[in-house]
Amino acid sequence: MLRADDLVFAHPGQTSPYHFSLSAEAGEVTAISGASGSGKSTLLDLLAGFLSPSAGTLLLDGTDIAALPPEKRPVSLLLQADNLFDHLTAADNVALGLPKGIDKGTGKEKVRAALAEVGLGEFADKPASTLSGGQKQRVALARTLLRDRPVLLLDEPFSALDDETRRTTRDLVAELTRRHGWHTVLVSHHADDIAALAQRHYRLSDGRLIAA
Repeated sequence: MLRADDLVFAHPGQTSPYHFSLSAEAGEVTAISGASGSGKSTLLDLLAGFLSPSAGTLLLDGTDIAALPPEKRPVSLLLQADNLFDHLTAADNVALGLPKGIDKGTGKEKVRAALAEVGLGEFADKPASTLSGGQKQRVALARTLLRDRPVLLLDEPFSALDDETRRTTRDLVAELTRRHGWHTVLVSHHADDIAALAQRHYRLSDGRLIAA
């Protein structure tokens, strides 16, 4: 279980700090909703390690990870923008998720397997610039598979997709979360995404998370 217990944080000049508490189970999607400026991005930055709380704990299976820097934290972050390099192939973009020092042949096999798992096995040699928005998000998910981190943070990952691509990508996220036992935390403004994906839903209001 991923559990945040009263993570306290205030931006400079912020008079009333945020107090974040939530639980996210392995193999499930936990959704976060709230108005613009309510603190959703701040929460993700705290979970990812880009911001440090002034108090509180962040536990993953009983181990406090709040002091770990972003590169040491068992967390992957997928944004609305896919963060691919358009001049690289799909396979080369996925390979950026490989651990350092891995054997070249083994790495190539892992990349191909990850692309196949997200339904893009035949796109390995396609430049990212030629892929659709949905295909790019799938490549980003394949890269996440290689990182093998148990916490996946999603920040409005479907916003730029058309309705059909949104549904299929959403289904893929749900399946990968179950299959790999990820603790997936989804920030979304879209009620349909939350209803389709989330087993738990928190709403941010007045700097605190409220079970919805």
